[in-house]
Amino acid sequence: MLERLTATCEAAGCDRALDDGNCMLEMERDGGVRRAYECDCGAVTVTVVDPSR
Repeated sequence: MLERLTATCEAAGCDRALDDGNCMLEMERDGGVRRAYECDCGAVTVTVVDPSR
């Protein structure tokens, strides 16, 4: 379910969409897949997707 949601940058004054184009790092761990996105505004957002859901 979460992989279908569109993540957005939550930096003050920014609401740009975070997508594969700005995914800078992806790491798979036992607890899920972590992705780090760098927005054009310079903020970094990290998401975690639980593989069991």
